Amino acid sequence: MEKITSFTVDHIRLVPGVYVSRKDLVGDTVVTTFDIRITSPNDEPVMNTAELHAMEHLAATFLRNHPVFGPKTLYFGPMGCRTGCYLLLIGDYESKDVIGLLTETFEFIRDFEGEIPGACARDCGNYLDMNLPMCRWWADRYLKRVLYSITDEQMKYPEQ
Repeated sequence: MEKITSFTVDHIRLVPGVYVSRKDLVGDTVVTTFDIRITSPNDEPVMNTAELHAMEHLAATFLRNHPVFGPKTLYFGPMGCRTGCYLLLIGDYESKDVIGLLTETFEFIRDFEGEIPGACARDCGNYLDMNLPMCRWWADRYLKRVLYSITDEQMKYPEQ
């Protein structure tokens, strides 16, 4: 079998950032998949499922309610390796185009207080596995380490 695109990225040299993972044509519409890399792969501890799960609920809720990007948001969710998340948007975008949106999203997560949307047995299949304090900590760390001072290196995958 042919190796899929995401397995061809050099995860040894990859740093936390915002990357265009792929662009797909669905009919005549472009869907852009973003790699929202929160930790340094194979170098730093990964996020636990509880904080990632809380992050997924908060980010998906924020993004789908966003006045501009809400109708363009297809998906926000965790990577299986637990070093980040994927964001799928309808449209042809580059990393720089979504830094403002992601900054808003992660500030929302960092500042969120109260009950996590959808965190009940009726709405979620694993509602007890959420950790809001750690989710907020990771969001603050990502804002400070990446989004507030993002560089070109943090928006372009390492050369092979």
